[in-house]
Amino acid sequence: MSSNTSPRQQPTKDEPGEEAVPAGSGPPAEPTRPEDCGSPAEEPQPAESSPSSADPRPARSGSSAEEPQPAGSGSPAEEPQPAEGASDGSRSVDGGTSAEEAQPAGGGSSSAGPRPAEGAPPAPVASADAPGAAGGAPSRPGRGERRAVAARTAARRAADLLAAALVLFALLMPTTYTALSAHEFTRIPVEAVFGAALLLVLPGRPRFWAALAAGLGLGVLTVLNLLDMGFNAFLGRGFNVVLDWVLLDDAESYLRDSFGEAGAVGAAVLAVALTVAVLALTALAVLRLSRLMGRHSHAATRTVLVLGTVWVLCAALGLEVAGTPVAARHAAALAQDRVDRVNATLKDEAAFAEEAGKDAFGDTPPERLLTDLRGKDVMITFIESYGRSAIEDPIMSPGVDATLEDKTRELEKAGFAARSGWLTSATYGGSSWLGHSTFLSGLWVDNQQRYRTVTAGDHLTLTKAFQRTGAWRTVGVMPGVQKGWPEASWYGLDHVYDSRDLGYRGPKFSWSTMPDQYALSAFERLEHGRKRDEPLMSEIILTSSHQPWAPIPRTVPWDEVGDGSVYRDIEKAGKDPADVFTDSTAVKAEYGKSIQYSVTSLIDYVVEYGNEDTVLVFLGDHQPLARVSGDHASRDVPCAIVAHDPEVLDRIADWGWSDGLRPDHDAPVWRMDEFRDRFLTAYGSTPGAP
Repeated sequence: MSSNTSPRQQPTKDEPGEEAVPAGSGPPAEPTRPEDCGSPAEEPQPAESSPSSADPRPARSGSSAEEPQPAGSGSPAEEPQPAEGASDGSRSVDGGTSAEEAQPAGGGSSSAGPRPAEGAPPAPVASADAPGAAGGAPSRPGRGERRAVAARTAARRAADLLAAALVLFALLMPTTYTALSAHEFTRIPVEAVFGAALLLVLPGRPRFWAALAAGLGLGVLTVLNLLDMGFNAFLGRGFNVVLDWVLLDDAESYLRDSFGEAGAVGAAVLAVALTVAVLALTALAVLRLSRLMGRHSHAATRTVLVLGTVWVLCAALGLEVAGTPVAARHAAALAQDRVDRVNATLKDEAAFAEEAGKDAFGDTPPERLLTDLRGKDVMITFIESYGRSAIEDPIMSPGVDATLEDKTRELEKAGFAARSGWLTSATYGGSSWLGHSTFLSGLWVDNQQRYRTVTAGDHLTLTKAFQRTGAWRTVGVMPGVQKGWPEASWYGLDHVYDSRDLGYRGPKFSWSTMPDQYALSAFERLEHGRKRDEPLMSEIILTSSHQPWAPIPRTVPWDEVGDGSVYRDIEKAGKDPADVFTDSTAVKAEYGKSIQYSVTSLIDYVVEYGNEDTVLVFLGDHQPLARVSGDHASRDVPCAIVAHDPEVLDRIADWGWSDGLRPDHDAPVWRMDEFRDRFLTAYGSTPGAP
């Protein structure tokens, strides 16, 4: 039989001023009328079958042959018959439990109540405090719960804003530190408009995979932009995705030599962690925005249409903010530029191989090479990072210029003279070997692929021209080389002294394995100071002016150099490289001091050990990095020729170079790859076969 009575009221604490009626006492409840069901203002809501008090669906006490119709739906008021095996108690019209089925308020069982069907879960007991419980008013969430909901909502909105900001930053991120400014990020990236439109039209799973791919692609673009920033700051050019991966290993070696093993490992771990974080965050950001657009597709569609229209109008009208176009296609342009550079690199490999195979002096007989330098001891010396900025920058130039003028006077006093000019290096901020090979080969070697190509061939270098004559012993002094160097044979060096062969027992000075003065002293001891039957041609690399320019050695009397132990106290008294390298003013000043030290060591050596047959050619291999040389600095480096014999300098009188070690500001500027042919021609070499 069906019940027409509503459940007994439970005591509630939500009705102050009324005394709760205990369960089982008081008059019976009024019968529930079908027409009154569903009126929350007059009837308390039935207890629920779910543990959640917020679910308004009626609880089931068992399975019935047919579902009861909810009140107010227009169905008849007759009660459905229970199915066979179901409990005798059925659901009331309003979804409540009959009086016979209701449990006592104290949680005890009713002896008159029906048993639940076998396998059916027990009906939950209605809570007096739950919304919709019999006799109780709907409860309101507490202040703590409201605050938690508000905090979660604010956190979700903040995460959405951060995701949008990250995507915007990645799409508009510049490739140089100097271009980082607020107005760069006030633009509308067309890639965001098209990407959002694509995600809106895709169904669920394709949208997920498209968003994931877009996020990872955006992460890769961001990592490449960060590499561009680093390469532009140090080398004055962007990162070449085909050729420059090998330079990351060189960077790790530089960090190890400059800041120790811990510093190198820490930097490597940080770089890997940053790369993973960028890829993960951009992917998660795009996925989050994709889900947000899916939930609010109508609003997202309107936003995309508005932004697309604004972008077209801004592009058509040429609107700008602080000189930057509002309508941006920055990421697409960067991607296209990278593709173009890859194609250019691949094409350049074949073109340069053909160029390197041609050599005006390649077939010149030995007896027609360098005839006007026979019998001279020729030193070709590179000073690390010795660039035009050292001579013309207002912070660095006073000390460097004074040193050049003082050393010019010392040379003149010793019977020497000098001429100087400018060469434009093939590299900037680093990759010294590109400058060395360009100067000596007469080819423009401005990337690693060209370097590999030229060193794998037999193109004539200036040093090899001396070797080919058979009139000179050719040696190299390479304190920066710390392992095998197979390029020595291509350069034409009979013997190479690297850092392991020079007998140094003193401390390292950051990256530099030994002071320049010691390297020159070892050259004198091992080669130049010995009795010889033939003149000497030497290629010497001086490294004390290599970044980070701290600590810097100082010169000592030549007879105190010894095995280098004298430099221990000098190194300890020097400055910390981290303090210098991170200070934009201090790093310029210390760089200038390092150039002064290198020039002083070299000229003092010539004055001390040179003779009437000494010829010195010295130059910088490249400018220092941009934070020292300045933004948009040239690639020019000074080059000087010093000789005791006046006829040596007379041979280059038509070059127009300045007198002394300091070239004038308006002295001739040549590309560095032009020097080889000019030098060979000036000193008696004639091109071509016999």
